[in-house]
Amino acid sequence: MFHKEGHKIIVITFIIIIGSYIAIDNFISIAWLKYILFSTLAIFLYLILQFFRNPKRNTINNDNHVLSPVDGKVVVIEEVFEKEYFKEKRLQVSVFMSPLNVHVTRYPINGKVLFSKYHPGKYLVAWHPKASEENERTTVVVENKTYGKVLYRQIAGALAKRIVNYAKEGDTGVQGSDSGFIKFGSRVDLYLPLDTKIKVNLNDKIKGGESIIAEL
Repeated sequence: MFHKEGHKIIVITFIIIIGSYIAIDNFISIAWLKYILFSTLAIFLYLILQFFRNPKRNTINNDNHVLSPVDGKVVVIEEVFEKEYFKEKRLQVSVFMSPLNVHVTRYPINGKVLFSKYHPGKYLVAWHPKASEENERTTVVVENKTYGKVLYRQIAGALAKRIVNYAKEGDTGVQGSDSGFIKFGSRVDLYLPLDTKIKVNLNDKIKGGESIIAEL
């Protein structure tokens, strides 16, 4: 199953690869060179299909839990001052996605979308300390009565050139359902209440819509 954001790119990729295969087969006679080029095309197609896959996740809906919004590796767990919305200290948990991770962004909690804003910006590597403030990004705040307010921020990386955000102010988000997509490598930051119990450790590999990031 592939995400709708990848349908156009996948079709174009298939057309390019078929055309390239025909050209290589007709104009190159050296067997070993053909093998290398065919293998390269196959690897390229595999990477594109891997990137846009959208596997079904078994989300256990629970208002006491914050689920990971994305697949990836936990790279930051620290107390910070959140400047844009809360303007107070929060616990930040950051998840880095490599180009091979699933890049669907999912709602971390159930609740009403209170805030949704896009920021144009730079394309520093996603793990750069200033990426969360200077890179292209979107900020979304969701609130429910049990957990309160949770902010998550999609951040473009050095390769990511398009952030897709479906969350709009006034929407009702469903935990684990699609809220956006980031193309080609990126990061997502979560900002949680200080009394939150963090359930992950640095360098943990986690799954969007399934892994519990934190609980009350």
